[in-house]
Amino acid sequence: PTQSPAPSTPPTTLPSSPSSTHTSTTSASPPLPPPNPSSSSPPAVSAAAAHPTTVHMRIRSGGHDYEGHSYSSSSFSTTPFFILDMCHLRSIHVDIRTETAWVQCGATLGELFSAIAEKSPTHAFPAGVCPTVGVGGHLVGGGYGNLMRKHGLSVDNVVDARLVDARGEILDRESMGEDLFWAIRGGGPSFGVVLAYRVKLARVPDTVTVFRVERTLEENMTEVVHTWQHFAPAAHVDLFVRVLVEVVKKTVRAAFIGMFLGRSDRLLAMTRESFPELGLTESDCTESSWIETTPHWADFPRGTKAADVVLLSRRPRNLVHLKRKSDYVQRPIDRPGLEAIWRKMMEVEVVKMAFNPYGGRMSEIAAEATPFPHRAGNLWKIQYQVNWDEGGAEAERRHVALCREMYDYMTPYVSRNPRASFLNYKDLDLGVNGGGGGAAAAEGYGRSYFKGNFDRLVKIKSKVDPHNLFRHEQSVPTYLCKPKL
Repeated sequence: PTQSPAPSTPPTTLPSSPSSTHTSTTSASPPLPPPNPSSSSPPAVSAAAAHPTTVHMRIRSGGHDYEGHSYSSSSFSTTPFFILDMCHLRSIHVDIRTETAWVQCGATLGELFSAIAEKSPTHAFPAGVCPTVGVGGHLVGGGYGNLMRKHGLSVDNVVDARLVDARGEILDRESMGEDLFWAIRGGGPSFGVVLAYRVKLARVPDTVTVFRVERTLEENMTEVVHTWQHFAPAAHVDLFVRVLVEVVKKTVRAAFIGMFLGRSDRLLAMTRESFPELGLTESDCTESSWIETTPHWADFPRGTKAADVVLLSRRPRNLVHLKRKSDYVQRPIDRPGLEAIWRKMMEVEVVKMAFNPYGGRMSEIAAEATPFPHRAGNLWKIQYQVNWDEGGAEAERRHVALCREMYDYMTPYVSRNPRASFLNYKDLDLGVNGGGGGAAAAEGYGRSYFKGNFDRLVKIKSKVDPHNLFRHEQSVPTYLCKPKL
């Protein structure tokens, strides 16, 4: 749901370029030649399993890992690694009769959306809005998008999977068992290499409506945001309205970006009654099929068609360095609080915040249904965004420090005990499980990402991967001592 990032200097030249610029500009351990699986055979997994402490495997589907660890290693890592690039596992089979699709994990969201649209204009899949994101990484971390309030997360709509486990065996849902199937739907890449998911499609109407309305501080922005946080999580499930807040020309601007599963006349009647502060007008609205809304969410100019250049390109449009962090808001923020936040944003200047509403189906699904626990009780999620173009360690240090400063300032307004975070927005500030971090660090980020579900994930990990083959900086640990990264 964010602007796609770009690669910094990768550790070596790779046949399929990564799509994320992680914040570390160096790789501490050298990569080995990257295997590109062209079938469902698991030789790379078997090779790594034979040498679990001397070779480390990085798994990349789309390369959008926010910390860059699908293709690089942290400064504390000394183990050589190879990259298992899933880019050739991209087949998609859509079955409209059963309203399901098998999608291999090297495919992108754009490729999946395009394949569905070829079969039906009234079907979609609940997933993110960045078309270059890889299906594998998106779903293994939870996956969310603008259909979440009606249909839940991506992982709430997974009905089967194909996985290579630590023994090199290929399993489906029946043969892997319900515990492991539960873990790979939002528990991260700690349990095996997922080759493909079978997903349940969502029905969408012939016509949907998208809009974007901008307000600055001088245009009553604070009042509009204050009303939004009460309206958006409680609105009809057909409506999703996110807010992007940023400093622009010495003021703060909020962009209200939304989609309604229906025609604009129904949407306008709804907002006039329950959210008049937004001031939405017919000229703000664009009606189209669902597939034609994808350029709108990917920040293409208004009127751009969902042609191959939008959905089937695997390269991001905008190449930038970045840092991301996340939070969850569980109580409305009062007007003085919002005004204080705007002042802090003016001070740090470069930090944007995206507010994504919950409620609807997200509040109906139990916190234990999947590893993703952030369900009822959450009003909206924050993503902190910092992008920069200049290279070098000093630019990185300065921008990351400003992101952390804004995050620290927001502490009184967000969840606590634990302060929750979203796994797909990987953030190594929450701790790492190697290089001296140890079990205590794993407990810290594990609770932030998974809350009470962390205990079940550790139990499953210890059973299916006791030698910790599938490990990374924030992997789920086993009960026993782990080999170093």
